Amino acid sequence: MNNITVRGCPANNVGNYLVKMPKGKKKVKLTEEQKIHQEEQKMLLQMEMKKKKEELLMQYLKDKHAKEEKFTKLNNLIINDRWRGILREIKGKEIKADIIVLKNTFDRIVDQKDEIFKALLVDIEEAEEQYIMALSSHLENIDRFIKLQKERLQNFQLEYDKDLCIVKKEFDKEREKMLSMYGAEMNDLADIMYAMEQNFIEKEMKAKSDFENLKDEVRNKNLEEKHSLRVSLESKVEHLWMLFNQTKAHYHETTEERKEAFEKLKKKDAKSSEEIEKQMRKVQRIAELIGNLKVKMAYNAKVNEEKNRKLREEKDKMRFVLQGMKIEMNKLRTTEFEKLTRLALESNDAINKLTRQRDKGVKILKLFERCRKLETEREKVLPFYPDTIKPEEVEKAWQDEHIPCNKNLQKMMDEYKPLTNFWKRFNKVLLDKRVLIMEHSLLARDNEKLRYLLKQYLDGISVSSDVLSQTNPLFMVYNAHTLEHAIDLNDPRVKKSKTAVSQEASLIVRNILA
Repeated sequence: MNNITVRGCPANNVGNYLVKMPKGKKKVKLTEEQKIHQEEQKMLLQMEMKKKKEELLMQYLKDKHAKEEKFTKLNNLIINDRWRGILREIKGKEIKADIIVLKNTFDRIVDQKDEIFKALLVDIEEAEEQYIMALSSHLENIDRFIKLQKERLQNFQLEYDKDLCIVKKEFDKEREKMLSMYGAEMNDLADIMYAMEQNFIEKEMKAKSDFENLKDEVRNKNLEEKHSLRVSLESKVEHLWMLFNQTKAHYHETTEERKEAFEKLKKKDAKSSEEIEKQMRKVQRIAELIGNLKVKMAYNAKVNEEKNRKLREEKDKMRFVLQGMKIEMNKLRTTEFEKLTRLALESNDAINKLTRQRDKGVKILKLFERCRKLETEREKVLPFYPDTIKPEEVEKAWQDEHIPCNKNLQKMMDEYKPLTNFWKRFNKVLLDKRVLIMEHSLLARDNEKLRYLLKQYLDGISVSSDVLSQTNPLFMVYNAHTLEHAIDLNDPRVKKSKTAVSQEASLIVRNILA
């Protein structure tokens, strides 16, 4: 930068070039006014030359700036075209890798779905087997209940038949007894009737004989008296007959209604007597039947009381057992409901945890697929680096620290021993990350330096009011340039080259990662 020339002139001869004067005649002594006038002409000439020089320099810089802009546009087009091809290849590779990852993921998901379908089919078969077993058990229980009910009905039928047989026997006995009593009574009544008929016949025959004898005697006597009195009484009879007819007519007139009432009462009395006799016989039979029924009721009451007492005792026992079973069933129901509630809550928690684990697993698999693409050949061949610390050294370190061996801690360490390779890989990735962060910081500092140098270079080749107001290497022969100046990050020229620098930095990082 210190050897910049202006139209073929070195930078260290610019001052001499600016102060050269055209050769003329020998110097003569001049007056003060002439000297002042000459100085003014020199000043004007110098100013005019300086102005021409600035115009030439400005024109040169403008031409150079136009060429630079033209070349910059052309280079940008070329770079963008090449970058498009590179990015197409990179994007194609990434898309192919993504397609492979998606294919693997899809195959894995399809396998998972197949496994799920198989598991569901197994569960369905198990559920069908359980349903068949439960159905068979239910049918066996129903058959057993039907058998018990049939046995119970048979027992009831046997008891009913037994009671019916007993009642029939008692009824037959009572019927035979009543029939025998009826036969005996009928025989007694027949004997009584026969005796009464014989007695009545004898009395009737005796009365008839007496009546005939008395009739004959009275007839004879009457004939005699009639004959004797006929004469004496004919007059009286006629008179009495007249009186008798009168009295008879009067009597008939006065006693006709009473006679009719008497006849009615007589008939009613006869009917009432017959009815009373029937009712008495009926009452007697009913009284005998009531007595028999009372005896039977007393016997049945005694038997039924004993049965009722046994049934009440059995009922109390069954009620006590039923209450105990109800209490136990309520306890079991409460316990099972609590278990079911706890199971539902735990199942929901398990489902949520499994969902989170599944999402975490999917995320880990995706990260694994993405990290798998970025693995080096060494990492693909040897994914886990060998241990640099031997077990003897670890044991010696524990002994040097005088730390007693804890069995629980040792057991926990043994449980987590399968994760040793994982932690190796994790620590390696963590160290690589730290190295990349440090490399990134170093590259960021280099990027800032490059941006500053680029800005300094652009300031040297561009002309603007900001550039002319600051120190410019074109007008300075010796100017110390350092990297300690403040960088104007808002300068559009720096922003233009930011893409190229960032792309170069990204290529460097990719080369480092590869």
